[in-house]
Amino acid sequence: MGTQTTIQTSEKPLGRDELAQLVARDITPGSFVNLGIGQPTLVSNYLTEEQNITLHTENGMLGMGPAAEGDEIDGDLINAGKIPVTELPGASYFHHADSFAIMRGGHLDICVLGAFQVSATGDLANWHTGAPDAIPAVGGAMDLATGAKDVFVMMTLLTREGVSKLVEQCTYPLTGVGCVTRVYTDKAVFLTGPEGVTVRETFGCTFEEIQELVPLPLKAA
Repeated sequence: MGTQTTIQTSEKPLGRDELAQLVARDITPGSFVNLGIGQPTLVSNYLTEEQNITLHTENGMLGMGPAAEGDEIDGDLINAGKIPVTELPGASYFHHADSFAIMRGGHLDICVLGAFQVSATGDLANWHTGAPDAIPAVGGAMDLATGAKDVFVMMTLLTREGVSKLVEQCTYPLTGVGCVTRVYTDKAVFLTGPEGVTVRETFGCTFEEIQELVPLPLKAA
């Protein structure tokens, strides 16, 4: 019998908050970062003061803090997903056009986005499934995918039907080509690029079990 490749780091799949903690830990100190709507917004709750991360939100803010709760909530202070947020010392506000200039001008070190599909070479599909009743929602994702130096994706590895969202080629309309560098899922972290996909770590399963779920060749880190 062949030997198994063991890179498992957790006894069970990660929940949304556990995954957000992992992404927050991986963000390089001093970075300028944009967090997409949905699951990525949770990352702001786990960034530390020592990391000195500056969060950008496309509706026109630099220096965003964690989500607001209770008396902290200000209806005029929201992120791009309309979630009430806090502001950190030195926060600034500006016109929507200036916000997009930050995104398009290459001033963001990292953006964290959700996705419907990511391809083996890092293509991103996250704005439309092509379904007749689906509502397209590209927002600023195209600008982030092309403007940020690194694109991290947070998503469940499988759809509700049990189909892998990490694919050889995307079948949904693309948001960006070859832009994704890391994919964080509930079952594993993947590194993507021109040379294919590498599994960095797994959660609650082995490398071999991940390979059975994902329809493309994988390498172990």
